[in-house]
Amino acid sequence: MEKKGLFYDRFASEFDAKMNMYDTDKRLEVVFERLFKSGELKGKVLLDAGSGTGWFSRRAVELGARVTSLDVGEKILNEVKKKCDTVRVVGDVTNLKFPDRSFDCIVSTEVIEHTPDPAKAIKEMSRVIKKGGVLALTVPNRAWHFAVVIGNALKLRPYEGFENWVRYGWLKKELEKNGFRVVEQFGFHALPFVSPKLYGVIDRLDKYGGGLLGRFMVNIAVRAEKE
Repeated sequence: MEKKGLFYDRFASEFDAKMNMYDTDKRLEVVFERLFKSGELKGKVLLDAGSGTGWFSRRAVELGARVTSLDVGEKILNEVKKKCDTVRVVGDVTNLKFPDRSFDCIVSTEVIEHTPDPAKAIKEMSRVIKKGGVLALTVPNRAWHFAVVIGNALKLRPYEGFENWVRYGWLKKELEKNGFRVVEQFGFHALPFVSPKLYGVIDRLDKYGGGLLGRFMVNIAVRAEKE
């Protein structure tokens, strides 16, 4: 895998200290309290596609799922091991090494944009999920990509990996093209979460994520079911 794809694995041990836990906690809430229904994960075989250091894998395990955590390198999967007991697999979400229809559910949060081909990642997730299976996906909105361009130019963020953000409408069409039915799609984080002073405002605006405003929020969330 090329150097860009392995960016996160290179500083895996520092990842949790550097991440914005406000954002992580918000995404945990979005995925496990909004996209999945209460009790839905108990006994299900779930793929955490792009597990990072394991926050989403851990929550899925706590909710009774049998979890496979997949990410790009051993270092980052070692961080998952510290949080929960899962099957850990080094791999690439654009080329999943699993048989067709292997999983009941897939979680993939802020992952597909960090690949060279987000469409291929969606195609692969469609291949490995069972009929009727649920995909819970979050991704940053292409409408806000200018903010990271500015941040990178000013050397305000140390990110060197892929940043192939996708558009709100494109995401729905691509999921449908790959055999998913989009049950729910909405935006969250109406503003960049750069200052704790804004968190309260951002939380209050989240309730408008399902309307027109949601199409222009910083992040997109989707629950899609495989037909």
